[in-house]
Amino acid sequence: MAPANTGAKKQKKKWSKGKVKDKAQHAVILDKATSDRLQKDVQTYRLITVAVLVDRLKINGSLARKCLDDLEEKGIIKKVVAHSALNVYTRAITAE
Repeated sequence: MAPANTGAKKQKKKWSKGKVKDKAQHAVILDKATSDRLQKDVQTYRLITVAVLVDRLKINGSLARKCLDDLEEKGIIKKVVAHSALNVYTRAITAE
């Protein structure tokens, strides 16, 4: 009588591990150069979100949220949409 597991002796298919994305190394504290760039460049953006700051300034998401709150307090940007998941800002245009 032949053993029951003869069919399982051939090699099983090896699945690929998939591609691994490198973890981004974003800044968690605001240095002088990034702070100056934040003050100068954000005034020119039409659409300002946390993701925009993270992508363009290479800063952490929590730091970007704090920066947006600070810029709104100073009157540099104004809030367009307030939602629990996403806040959308735009540049504050002064009335001349």
